[in-house]
Amino acid sequence: MMSWLQENYEVALSNPIILSVLIILGAVIAAKIMDMIFTRIFKRIVNKTQTNFDDRILQLLHRPIFYSILFIGFSVAVKTAELPNYIDYALVGIFKTSTILIWLFVVMKVLILSMEWASQKTSNPLLQQKTLPLFNNLGKIAICLFGIYFIFLSWDININGILASAGVLGVVLGLAAKDTVANFFAGIFLMADSPFKEGDYILLDTGERGYVKQMGIRSTRFMTRDDIEITIPNSVIAASKIVNESGGPGEKERVRITLHVAYESDIDDVKALLISIALGNKNVLKAPEPRVRFREFADNGLKLQLLFWIHKPEIRGRTVDAVNTDIYKQFSQNNISIPYPTMKVILPQEGNNS
Repeated sequence: MMSWLQENYEVALSNPIILSVLIILGAVIAAKIMDMIFTRIFKRIVNKTQTNFDDRILQLLHRPIFYSILFIGFSVAVKTAELPNYIDYALVGIFKTSTILIWLFVVMKVLILSMEWASQKTSNPLLQQKTLPLFNNLGKIAICLFGIYFIFLSWDININGILASAGVLGVVLGLAAKDTVANFFAGIFLMADSPFKEGDYILLDTGERGYVKQMGIRSTRFMTRDDIEITIPNSVIAASKIVNESGGPGEKERVRITLHVAYESDIDDVKALLISIALGNKNVLKAPEPRVRFREFADNGLKLQLLFWIHKPEIRGRTVDAVNTDIYKQFSQNNISIPYPTMKVILPQEGNNS
């Protein structure tokens, strides 16, 4: 009996078709065992963690691994079956392509999940909800290019000529769209460096001042105090000096108003009056307190500077207008004169040779 089994066993293994069937059965068994390991053992491990990120990754991986083992087994079985070359070539190519496509989908899903998880866990301004679609799309393009490359390799297609042509085409497109590319990378660097954010009041050395309405990859939009929307390419902003009036530990901003009073004025009374005027304005913060500085003895009077803080930059213009108006009215009521530049010319008297 044993000799008969041994003889038939050797005959069966020498038959390519039977051996191929056994390989397929082995691949199915191995795939099921791996699937059980993922669904039972690994699932218990990831359930103990504090995050569901690894649960979602595990959910994505166990099916592709199952089918990958099957397709590898099918490919080995086809090679073992000694089929005609064209059938062997077609079937193995289909199995390899199917495996690559499955893993392309998995890697894309893992990329999206990883980006979402990273954006929630980090304060890096480069990873925001509005930038996630950009990086997801760039990642998908890169993954698809790699996938196409491996699919060509699976069919034994030489793509060196295609790669060379793509390189030349890339150089041509880069030269033709250099401004767009410059704005694109400038937008990424602005988001990474984060000199300002949407809603900030900024002043560029080109003269534009307003709040940031929208930051895009190619350009940034500002809204001026005249309610005019200005769109500036990111490459221009990246090369400009940026004054962020909303930056610092808070949004409050110090305002300086310079004025002159006559030399005959009581300096203490003038200082007290200026501080009371500032405190009487609803836009002026009580802390830090307004203050007055006596700067210099100017040619046309005593030079003073009123310093006070406002809670946001966009009210600067109307606050300065209101405070200046109150200063003028209060000075008039208190007989404090505001001198203007004058020149006194003394002519020599007749007969005086000096």
